[in-house]
Amino acid sequence: MTTFSVPVTGTDAAIPVSRIFCVGRNYAAHAAEMGGEVDREAPWYFTKSVAHAILSGAKVPFPSGTKNYHHEMELAFAIGASVFEATEAEAQAAIFAYGCALDMTRRDRQQDGKDHRRPWSLGKDVENSAVFAAMTPAANFGTPTDQRIHLEVEGQSRQDASLAEMIWSPVEIVRHLSRYYMLHAGDVIMTGTPAGVGAVLPGQTITGGIEGLDPISLILENDG
Repeated sequence: MTTFSVPVTGTDAAIPVSRIFCVGRNYAAHAAEMGGEVDREAPWYFTKSVAHAILSGAKVPFPSGTKNYHHEMELAFAIGASVFEATEAEAQAAIFAYGCALDMTRRDRQQDGKDHRRPWSLGKDVENSAVFAAMTPAANFGTPTDQRIHLEVEGQSRQDASLAEMIWSPVEIVRHLSRYYMLHAGDVIMTGTPAGVGAVLPGQTITGGIEGLDPISLILENDG
């Protein structure tokens, strides 16, 4: 079985991805637009299958089973060393690289899950729905602070925010998540999306970026 790997900017290396964890509702404005509130007690998570991950620049079929397919622009980071019940210093040291990511979502199927108190898998764990650009080593990117995060569809702005709007920082996420999982090199964590999510259509191109990181793009094939 072929291992999915994300290139590391400026090197010949790549990160073999083992697991994908996603943080839910990590921006207050996005939680509000989805009709919810941020849980400020602790972050919470869902997962995506590595088999559903692809690299930036891909051209993929529009998914079946949805009439409301949404873009979500996110900061992702890769773990570079095993860590469990991490201290702040251990969590910081465990973050190897940062990159742009897209969490593509069948919003109607996700809503079905919410309405019936069922898992979100049909909405979130979708083929070609975890999109990753090349990652930049943490030593080169620095600390996520107030870098701009943005997304466009067909060149029109949809999402435009700051990483400062995240409720839970990457270090805080590692500290919390490592209480429940032994995190290992190759685990990738997507940190949630800011406000402005919306539907995309067959034939459209999605582009996005985070200041200081490689940009990301995705082309959705036309149904015809």
